Amino acid sequence: MPTAYLLMGSNLGDRAATLQTAVGELGRTAGSVTAASGLYETAAWGLTEQPAFLNQALKVQTSLSPAQLLAACLAAEQHAGRLRLVRWGARTLDVDILLYDDLVLNTPKLQLPHPRLPERRFALLPLAEIAETVVHPGLRRTVAELLAECPDELTVTRVDGEPR
Repeated sequence: MPTAYLLMGSNLGDRAATLQTAVGELGRTAGSVTAASGLYETAAWGLTEQPAFLNQALKVQTSLSPAQLLAACLAAEQHAGRLRLVRWGARTLDVDILLYDDLVLNTPKLQLPHPRLPERRFALLPLAEIAETVVHPGLRRTVAELLAECPDELTVTRVDGEPR
């Protein structure tokens, strides 16, 4: 069964509760959630004039194809009340597929691995917590190596207070 790594983010409403609900929703619709990182807070990336995000990475064993998994992620966002008004704008829930086994895919609707993963500390840090030795299939670098080389300087803080 394929393994996918997802990143969830929320910066509206009760962020932690939204992420917790999304874990359950994705466990019912996307596959078995076999690992979850801690919660990490970071300032918004891209469109910076908005509330800080909480992010969490998930490891999911799935029988879904990449397109079906994307549909499950979008359904979880919709279930959480996500409105797509502005690119990189504030949102109740965002769910991205970061990696799907060693698949490299480039379609108009889905790119795997996530094309901006190496540039985003807020994605790499929670991912490294649950998958530091996983190799990025396009770059042939481990998640830990990508994190060490990441040019993103935004502070990412684990909710329990451990800065990373």
